[in-house]
Amino acid sequence: MIDVDGLTVRFGGVIPIDRMTVTFESGTCGLIGPNGAGKTTFFNVLSGFVKPMSGRVTAFGDDLMAMPDFKRARWGLRRTFQTEQAIANLSVFDNVLLVHEHGGGARAGRRQEVMDAITFVGLEPVATRPVESLDGGQRRLVELARAVVGQPRLVLLDEPAAGLPDEETEHLSRVIRRIPAEVGAVVILVDHDMSLVSACCATTAVLDFGRLIASGPTAEVLRDEQVIRAYLGTEEVA
Repeated sequence: MIDVDGLTVRFGGVIPIDRMTVTFESGTCGLIGPNGAGKTTFFNVLSGFVKPMSGRVTAFGDDLMAMPDFKRARWGLRRTFQTEQAIANLSVFDNVLLVHEHGGGARAGRRQEVMDAITFVGLEPVATRPVESLDGGQRRLVELARAVVGQPRLVLLDEPAAGLPDEETEHLSRVIRRIPAEVGAVVILVDHDMSLVSACCATTAVLDFGRLIASGPTAEVLRDEQVIRAYLGTEEVA
């Protein structure tokens, strides 16, 4: 369980996250909102790249904000980014291995845990191939394998399906849905594909200009008039 209480981030005169308070329960939780709503900034706060002005984030009872950023990976925080992070001329295996090594995974059984993550996402047949030789969908799965290796506790997925065709998005969706039960991590999914969010997330929170405007069961949230207005960019009638 991830509890966010009064989280505020300020960049000069800009407030990308404004007193955000929400709880992400177990399973896969959606975090949606229009461009510039503060979603990636929130991930950057959890990752330690951005220091909030105020507020707390407690993950499984641990104060995440009190934890140095380099220790968060060892604690069990993993994430993907909107841009690919894998090293193109290294193999799939070596790319996942790097995350395991720097994430504090035990040496005993390391190679098996790396291979388990690769198999989990469906890339076992190409494990020895360099990432630069893979197609776009496979490269996206490499990022996901890097996010689930080494027994993570919290997995942050930042637009993992962006630009993928429907068939590859469906495969990605099936993999994401298996993470809580088979990997044992809470997943927070950011994506603009509402079909992916609906398929993966029992609950969803919505940010708009840094403020939480809705949170709850995904189907109810997506029917919320305020959420619809935020996405359509229409003005609220007085």
